[in-house]
Amino acid sequence: MSTDRLGKALLRSARNAIGERFGVAALAVDAAPELAEPGATFVTLTQNGRLRGCIGSLEAHRPLAVDVAKNAVAAAYSDPRFAPLRASELSRTRVEVSLLTPAEPFPVASEADALARLRPGIDGLIVSYGRQRATFLPQVWESLSDPQQFMSQLKIKAGLPADFWDEQLTLARYGVRKWQES
Repeated sequence: MSTDRLGKALLRSARNAIGERFGVAALAVDAAPELAEPGATFVTLTQNGRLRGCIGSLEAHRPLAVDVAKNAVAAAYSDPRFAPLRASELSRTRVEVSLLTPAEPFPVASEADALARLRPGIDGLIVSYGRQRATFLPQVWESLSDPQQFMSQLKIKAGLPADFWDEQLTLARYGVRKWQES
């Protein structure tokens, strides 16, 4: 399946999963072998360019079609930052699906080393320290283009101080292919 057809199938699957709760007729989704393979996705919902929900999987642990549907429903109805999506919001809500590459350890000697080696606009980043963990998709670089700011805000998202650094802190990076509704 071409990347455009895969993207269309993922977007339609996400929208169908969200609309099902409101009895919205499902859009046709092309059957494709890729949809049965394990995949990790994030589904981001926006309204008028503003975030309305974003939930995803960092590791492929279920079929791609299932992962995108579950994450779409979670982004619409279970993102703790937002009230559940209402039927009246559905038509003005835009769906974006990010298909993640497997995360790779990103060993660094220091925060300065990490900042020097990050690839703005390309790297999604996972920061972990003990039980605290957070990620930013590569798209976050659009609003946090400075590596220091990107890293600081990611640490805050993980519940750590912006200036925190410890040798036990670990980083992993990943890329995405993304598609969004027009």
